[in-house]
Amino acid sequence: MASSPTDPLTLEVVDLIGSVVARYHEEYDRAAAAHSLTGAQARVLALLSLEPLPMRRIARTLKCEPSNVTGIIDRLEARGLVERRPDPTDRRVKVAAATATGTRTARQLRDSLGFAREPLAELSRAERTTLRDLLHRMVGEQA
Repeated sequence: MASSPTDPLTLEVVDLIGSVVARYHEEYDRAAAAHSLTGAQARVLALLSLEPLPMRRIARTLKCEPSNVTGIIDRLEARGLVERRPDPTDRRVKVAAATATGTRTARQLRDSLGFAREPLAELSRAERTTLRDLLHRMVGEQA
């Protein structure tokens, strides 16, 4: 049975999700600042440390304008954290990729984020799997 959007349990869950998101962003911004990065620059660097991406895809992932991504990439590139390369599958397209320094910086950022990781470590594997699956459902993705 679906819950009412105003029942006390639903409101409590919404508040808790809001608290988790706010605390995660606060910690992420502090970690980014320790590396003289903005939160947006750190998020782009984290994405690029996983794989090179075209700027339009970065913009879609971050839900922002491609022109914003261009500025972020310019600043990260000036610091030697990312580089632009031709896309190996379509030479007309440029992709942004983390440099070795950028990948190291992204790893240091990830390693410094204890807020999300530490409480999750206290959950069993089954609980983390259930939480992951529920979050995927909430955002409309299949696990």
